[in-house]
Amino acid sequence: MNKAAEQILDPQVAQLMKSGSTEAICMACKGFTSAEEEQTCISCYMSDPERNIPSFQVFLETVGRGIVPYTGSIQMIDAEQGIRVFMLRDLTEQLQTSETLHQKTLVKRVIKAQEDERKRISRELHDSVAQEMLSSLVDLRVLKYMNVEDDVLKKVRQTEGSLMRLLDDIRHLSVQLRPATLDDLGLEAAFRTHFKWTEKNYGLLVHFTSNMQSRRFEGEIETVVYRVCQEAVFNALKYAEVDEVDVELLLTSDVLTLTVRDHGVGFDLNAPTYKGTGLGLFGMKERAELVDAALTVQTGIGKGTTIILTVPLKKEETDIENNHRG
Repeated sequence: MNKAAEQILDPQVAQLMKSGSTEAICMACKGFTSAEEEQTCISCYMSDPERNIPSFQVFLETVGRGIVPYTGSIQMIDAEQGIRVFMLRDLTEQLQTSETLHQKTLVKRVIKAQEDERKRISRELHDSVAQEMLSSLVDLRVLKYMNVEDDVLKKVRQTEGSLMRLLDDIRHLSVQLRPATLDDLGLEAAFRTHFKWTEKNYGLLVHFTSNMQSRRFEGEIETVVYRVCQEAVFNALKYAEVDEVDVELLLTSDVLTLTVRDHGVGFDLNAPTYKGTGLGLFGMKERAELVDAALTVQTGIGKGTTIILTVPLKKEETDIENNHRG
Protein backbone atom coordinates (compact mmCIF):
# COMPACT_ATOMS: atom_id res chain seq x y z
CA MET A 1 0.00 0.00 0.00
CA ASN A 2 1.53 3.30 -1.06
CA LYS A 3 1.22 6.51 0.99
CA ALA A 4 -1.56 7.95 -1.16
CA ALA A 5 -3.72 4.86 -0.58
CA GLU A 6 -2.91 4.83 3.13
CA GLN A 7 -3.93 8.48 3.56
CA ILE A 8 -7.44 8.01 2.19
CA LEU A 9 -8.31 4.99 4.38
CA ASP A 10 -9.33 4.80 8.00
CA PRO A 11 -6.19 3.83 10.00
CA GLN A 12 -7.91 0.74 11.38
CA VAL A 13 -8.84 -0.44 7.88
CA ALA A 14 -5.34 0.28 6.59
CA GLN A 15 -3.80 -1.70 9.47
CA LEU A 16 -6.08 -4.68 8.84
CA MET A 17 -5.11 -4.64 5.16
CA LYS A 18 -1.43 -4.62 6.06
CA SER A 19 -1.98 -7.55 8.40
CA GLY A 20 -3.42 -9.56 5.50
CA SER A 21 -7.13 -9.49 6.40
CA THR A 22 -9.15 -10.54 3.37
CA GLU A 23 -12.25 -8.74 4.70
CA ALA A 24 -10.60 -5.35 5.31
CA ILE A 25 -11.41 -4.01 1.82
CA CYS A 26 -15.12 -4.58 2.51
CA MET A 27 -14.94 -2.22 5.49
CA ALA A 28 -13.96 0.65 3.19
CA CYS A 29 -15.78 -0.35 -0.01
CA LYS A 30 -19.34 0.87 -0.54
CA GLY A 31 -19.86 -1.03 -3.77
CA PHE A 32 -18.94 -0.80 -7.42
CA THR A 33 -20.96 0.24 -10.45
CA SER A 34 -22.48 -2.57 -12.50
CA ALA A 35 -24.76 -2.58 -15.52
CA GLU A 36 -27.73 -2.91 -13.15
CA GLU A 37 -26.88 -0.70 -10.16
CA GLU A 38 -24.75 2.34 -9.39
CA GLN A 39 -23.47 0.77 -6.15
CA THR A 40 -23.58 -3.00 -5.62
CA CYS A 41 -21.63 -5.81 -3.98
CA ILE A 42 -23.05 -8.54 -6.21
CA SER A 43 -20.28 -10.27 -8.18
CA CYS A 44 -17.69 -8.15 -6.37
CA TYR A 45 -14.58 -7.20 -8.28
CA MET A 46 -12.55 -9.00 -5.60
CA SER A 47 -14.52 -12.26 -5.89
CA ASP A 48 -12.42 -13.85 -8.67
CA PRO A 49 -8.68 -13.85 -7.90
CA GLU A 50 -7.79 -15.08 -11.41
CA ARG A 51 -9.55 -12.30 -13.29
CA ASN A 52 -7.86 -9.12 -14.52
CA ILE A 53 -10.27 -6.18 -14.59
CA PRO A 54 -8.93 -3.30 -16.68
CA SER A 55 -11.37 -0.65 -15.47
CA PHE A 56 -14.42 -0.23 -13.24
CA GLN A 57 -15.97 2.37 -10.95
CA VAL A 58 -15.89 1.84 -7.18
CA PHE A 59 -16.96 3.86 -4.13
CA LEU A 60 -14.73 3.95 -1.04
CA GLU A 61 -15.28 5.40 2.44
CA THR A 62 -12.39 7.82 2.94
CA VAL A 63 -11.01 9.83 5.85
CA GLY A 64 -12.40 13.38 5.93
CA ARG A 65 -14.12 13.24 2.51
CA GLY A 66 -16.81 10.65 3.02
CA ILE A 67 -17.71 8.32 0.15
CA VAL A 68 -15.59 9.10 -2.92
CA PRO A 69 -15.92 7.60 -6.44
CA TYR A 70 -12.78 6.07 -7.95
CA THR A 71 -11.95 4.35 -11.17
CA GLY A 72 -10.26 1.09 -10.30
CA SER A 73 -8.32 -1.63 -12.09
CA ILE A 74 -6.87 -4.97 -11.02
CA GLN A 75 -3.90 -6.43 -12.86
CA MET A 76 -1.75 -9.53 -12.26
CA ILE A 77 1.91 -8.49 -11.85
CA ASP A 78 3.39 -11.78 -10.57
CA ALA A 79 1.53 -14.90 -11.65
CA GLU A 80 3.88 -17.28 -9.79
CA GLN A 81 3.39 -15.51 -6.46
CA GLY A 82 -0.26 -14.67 -7.22
CA ILE A 83 0.37 -10.97 -6.69
CA ARG A 84 -2.00 -8.47 -8.20
CA VAL A 85 -2.02 -4.68 -8.06
CA PHE A 86 -5.21 -2.75 -7.24
CA MET A 87 -4.98 0.80 -8.63
CA LEU A 88 -7.33 3.70 -7.88
CA ARG A 89 -7.82 7.12 -9.43
CA ASP A 90 -10.09 9.79 -7.90
CA LEU A 91 -13.07 10.48 -10.19
CA THR A 92 -14.71 13.27 -8.19
CA GLU A 93 -13.75 16.13 -10.49
CA GLN A 94 -14.54 14.19 -13.67
CA LEU A 95 -17.95 13.14 -12.36
CA GLN A 96 -18.76 16.69 -11.27
CA THR A 97 -17.80 17.96 -14.73
CA SER A 98 -19.90 15.24 -16.34
CA GLU A 99 -22.87 16.01 -14.08
CA THR A 100 -22.62 19.73 -14.85
CA LEU A 101 -22.50 18.99 -18.58
CA HIS A 102 -25.43 16.59 -18.26
CA GLN A 103 -27.51 19.17 -16.37
CA LYS A 104 -26.66 21.89 -18.88
CA THR A 105 -27.60 19.61 -21.78
CA LEU A 106 -30.84 18.61 -20.05
CA VAL A 107 -31.79 22.25 -19.34
CA LYS A 108 -30.99 23.16 -22.94
CA ARG A 109 -33.26 20.38 -24.23
CA VAL A 110 -36.09 21.36 -21.87
CA ILE A 111 -35.91 25.04 -22.84
CA LYS A 112 -35.74 24.14 -26.55
CA ALA A 113 -38.81 21.92 -26.11
CA GLN A 114 -40.59 24.79 -24.34
CA GLU A 115 -39.74 27.23 -27.12
CA ASP A 116 -40.82 24.76 -29.82
CA GLU A 117 -44.13 24.18 -28.03
CA ARG A 118 -44.64 27.92 -27.54
CA LYS A 119 -43.98 28.44 -31.23
CA ARG A 120 -46.50 25.74 -32.15
CA ILE A 121 -49.22 27.12 -29.85
CA SER A 122 -48.51 30.68 -30.99
CA ARG A 123 -48.88 29.76 -34.65
CA GLU A 124 -52.01 27.74 -33.86
CA LEU A 125 -53.58 30.70 -32.05
CA HIS A 126 -52.68 33.09 -34.85
CA ASP A 127 -53.44 30.91 -37.86
CA SER A 128 -56.44 28.96 -36.58
CA VAL A 129 -58.22 30.43 -33.56
CA ALA A 130 -57.72 34.08 -34.52
CA GLN A 131 -58.80 33.43 -38.11
CA GLU A 132 -61.96 31.62 -36.99
CA MET A 133 -62.84 34.50 -34.70
CA LEU A 134 -62.22 37.00 -37.48
CA SER A 135 -64.59 35.02 -39.68
CA SER A 136 -67.25 35.13 -36.94
CA LEU A 137 -66.79 38.90 -36.67
CA VAL A 138 -67.41 39.29 -40.38
CA ASP A 139 -70.63 37.28 -40.06
CA LEU A 140 -71.77 39.47 -37.17
CA ARG A 141 -71.08 42.66 -39.10
CA VAL A 142 -73.23 41.37 -41.95
CA LEU A 143 -76.16 41.13 -39.49
CA LYS A 144 -75.93 44.87 -38.81
CA TYR A 145 -76.94 45.59 -42.38
CA MET A 146 -79.92 43.23 -42.33
CA ASN A 147 -83.46 44.14 -41.35
CA VAL A 148 -83.33 43.25 -37.65
CA GLU A 149 -84.90 44.65 -34.49
CA ASP A 150 -83.10 47.35 -32.54
CA ASP A 151 -82.68 45.06 -29.52
CA VAL A 152 -81.07 42.40 -31.71
CA LEU A 153 -78.82 45.00 -33.36
CA LYS A 154 -77.71 46.28 -29.94
CA LYS A 155 -76.85 42.76 -28.85
CA VAL A 156 -74.93 42.15 -32.08
CA ARG A 157 -72.84 45.27 -31.45
CA GLN A 158 -72.12 44.17 -27.87
CA THR A 159 -71.07 40.73 -29.06
CA GLU A 160 -68.92 42.29 -31.76
CA GLY A 161 -67.12 44.38 -29.14
CA SER A 162 -66.53 41.33 -26.93
CA LEU A 163 -65.13 39.34 -29.84
CA MET A 164 -62.84 42.20 -30.82
CA ARG A 165 -61.42 42.37 -27.30
CA LEU A 166 -61.00 38.59 -27.21
CA LEU A 167 -59.30 38.65 -30.61
CA ASP A 168 -56.84 41.27 -29.35
CA ASP A 169 -56.14 39.14 -26.27
CA ILE A 170 -55.43 36.10 -28.43
CA ARG A 171 -53.08 38.08 -30.66
CA HIS A 172 -51.24 39.43 -27.62
CA LEU A 173 -51.00 35.95 -26.10
CA SER A 174 -49.66 34.62 -29.39
CA VAL A 175 -46.93 37.29 -29.41
CA GLN A 176 -46.06 36.67 -25.76
CA LEU A 177 -45.73 32.94 -26.32
CA ARG A 178 -43.37 33.30 -29.27
CA PRO A 179 -43.28 36.39 -31.50
CA ALA A 180 -43.19 35.48 -35.18
CA THR A 181 -40.96 38.51 -35.80
CA LEU A 182 -38.19 36.91 -33.72
CA ASP A 183 -38.00 33.93 -36.10
CA ASP A 184 -38.72 35.88 -39.27
CA LEU A 185 -36.91 39.20 -38.77
CA GLY A 186 -34.62 38.83 -35.77
CA LEU A 187 -33.95 40.48 -32.43
CA GLU A 188 -34.25 44.16 -33.29
CA ALA A 189 -37.65 43.82 -34.95
CA ALA A 190 -38.93 41.55 -32.16
CA PHE A 191 -37.79 44.05 -29.51
CA ARG A 192 -39.46 47.02 -31.21
CA THR A 193 -42.73 45.10 -31.55
CA HIS A 194 -42.61 43.93 -27.92
CA PHE A 195 -41.82 47.41 -26.56
CA LYS A 196 -44.71 48.98 -28.50
CA TRP A 197 -47.03 46.36 -27.04
CA THR A 198 -45.67 46.98 -23.52
CA GLU A 199 -46.22 50.72 -23.82
CA LYS A 200 -49.74 50.28 -25.21
CA ASN A 201 -50.88 47.78 -22.57
CA TYR A 202 -48.92 48.81 -19.46
CA GLY A 203 -47.88 52.42 -20.10
CA LEU A 204 -44.19 51.55 -19.67
CA LEU A 205 -42.06 53.56 -22.09
CA VAL A 206 -38.97 51.68 -23.30
CA HIS A 207 -36.13 53.74 -24.78
CA PHE A 208 -34.47 51.31 -27.19
CA THR A 209 -31.12 51.86 -28.90
CA SER A 210 -29.30 49.36 -31.10
CA ASN A 211 -26.53 49.12 -33.67
CA MET A 212 -27.71 45.71 -34.92
CA GLN A 213 -29.12 46.92 -38.26
CA SER A 214 -31.28 43.78 -38.67
CA ARG A 215 -28.33 41.40 -38.23
CA ARG A 216 -29.12 37.79 -37.38
CA PHE A 217 -27.55 35.15 -35.13
CA GLU A 218 -27.94 31.48 -34.32
CA GLY A 219 -31.51 30.79 -33.13
CA GLU A 220 -30.54 29.81 -29.59
CA ILE A 221 -28.67 33.06 -29.02
CA GLU A 222 -31.56 35.17 -30.32
CA THR A 223 -34.01 33.29 -28.09
CA VAL A 224 -31.84 33.70 -24.97
CA VAL A 225 -31.29 37.44 -25.54
CA TYR A 226 -34.99 38.02 -26.22
CA ARG A 227 -36.19 36.07 -23.17
CA VAL A 228 -33.67 37.71 -20.81
CA CYS A 229 -34.71 41.16 -22.04
CA GLN A 230 -38.40 40.26 -21.79
CA GLU A 231 -37.97 39.10 -18.18
CA ALA A 232 -35.81 42.10 -17.21
CA VAL A 233 -38.33 44.60 -18.61
CA PHE A 234 -41.21 42.75 -16.96
CA ASN A 235 -39.39 42.78 -13.60
CA ALA A 236 -38.85 46.54 -13.94
CA LEU A 237 -42.55 46.94 -14.70
CA LYS A 238 -43.57 44.94 -11.62
CA TYR A 239 -41.06 46.01 -9.01
CA ALA A 240 -39.02 49.08 -10.00
CA GLU A 241 -41.88 51.60 -9.68
CA VAL A 242 -40.86 53.42 -12.86
CA ASP A 243 -42.59 54.59 -16.05
CA GLU A 244 -39.50 54.36 -18.27
CA VAL A 245 -36.79 51.77 -18.96
CA ASP A 246 -33.65 51.97 -21.12
CA VAL A 247 -32.72 49.00 -23.29
CA GLU A 248 -29.48 48.90 -25.27
CA LEU A 249 -28.40 46.19 -27.71
CA LEU A 250 -24.83 46.61 -28.93
CA LEU A 251 -22.79 44.42 -31.24
CA THR A 252 -18.99 44.44 -31.44
CA SER A 253 -16.78 42.14 -33.48
CA ASP A 254 -17.08 39.19 -31.10
CA VAL A 255 -19.55 40.18 -28.34
CA LEU A 256 -23.29 40.89 -28.23
CA THR A 257 -24.27 42.95 -25.17
CA LEU A 258 -27.78 43.56 -23.87
CA THR A 259 -28.29 46.21 -21.16
CA VAL A 260 -31.62 46.82 -19.42
CA ARG A 261 -31.54 49.77 -17.02
CA ASP A 262 -34.16 51.40 -14.81
CA HIS A 263 -33.84 54.24 -12.28
CA GLY A 264 -36.29 52.73 -9.83
CA VAL A 265 -36.27 51.61 -6.21
CA GLY A 266 -33.66 48.86 -6.70
CA PHE A 267 -33.16 46.03 -4.20
CA ASP A 268 -30.56 44.42 -1.96
CA LEU A 269 -28.72 41.65 -3.84
CA ASN A 270 -27.53 40.17 -0.54
CA ALA A 271 -31.01 39.95 0.95
CA PRO A 272 -32.19 36.39 1.69
CA THR A 273 -35.37 36.97 -0.33
CA TYR A 274 -36.41 39.26 -3.17
CA LYS A 275 -39.76 40.68 -4.16
CA GLY A 276 -41.74 38.01 -5.98
CA THR A 277 -40.39 34.46 -6.21
CA GLY A 278 -36.83 35.27 -7.29
CA LEU A 279 -37.26 32.80 -10.15
CA GLY A 280 -36.95 35.58 -12.73
CA LEU A 281 -33.27 36.20 -11.96
CA PHE A 282 -32.63 32.48 -11.65
CA GLY A 283 -34.26 31.84 -15.03
CA MET A 284 -32.21 34.60 -16.69
CA LYS A 285 -28.96 33.17 -15.30
CA GLU A 286 -29.95 29.67 -16.36
CA ARG A 287 -30.69 30.80 -19.91
CA ALA A 288 -27.44 32.80 -20.07
CA GLU A 289 -25.43 29.68 -19.22
CA LEU A 290 -26.89 27.89 -22.24
CA VAL A 291 -24.93 30.15 -24.61
CA ASP A 292 -21.90 30.63 -22.31
CA ALA A 293 -23.00 34.20 -21.63
CA ALA A 294 -22.35 36.28 -18.50
CA LEU A 295 -25.27 37.86 -16.64
CA THR A 296 -24.46 40.78 -14.33
CA VAL A 297 -26.95 42.45 -11.98
CA GLN A 298 -26.06 45.88 -10.60
CA THR A 299 -28.48 47.27 -8.04
CA GLY A 300 -28.97 48.66 -4.56
CA ILE A 301 -31.73 50.18 -2.46
CA GLY A 302 -32.74 53.44 -4.18
CA LYS A 303 -30.11 53.01 -6.91
CA GLY A 304 -32.17 51.43 -9.67
CA THR A 305 -31.27 48.18 -11.40
CA THR A 306 -29.06 47.42 -14.37
CA ILE A 307 -28.96 43.98 -15.96
CA ILE A 308 -26.18 43.25 -18.43
CA LEU A 309 -26.07 40.15 -20.61
CA THR A 310 -22.76 39.60 -22.44
CA VAL A 311 -22.84 36.92 -25.15
CA PRO A 312 -19.51 35.82 -26.68
CA LEU A 313 -19.83 35.16 -30.40
CA LYS A 314 -18.01 32.23 -31.91
CA LYS A 315 -16.71 32.28 -35.46
CA GLU A 316 -19.68 30.34 -36.84
CA GLU A 317 -22.09 32.85 -35.26
CA THR A 318 -20.15 35.74 -36.78
CA ASP A 319 -20.41 33.94 -40.13
CA ILE A 320 -24.21 33.77 -39.71
CA GLU A 321 -24.25 37.51 -39.03
CA ASN A 322 -22.09 38.23 -42.11
CA ASN A 323 -24.20 35.96 -44.31
CA HIS A 324 -27.39 37.76 -43.26
CA ARG A 325 -25.72 41.12 -43.77
CA GLY A 326 -24.47 40.12 -47.22
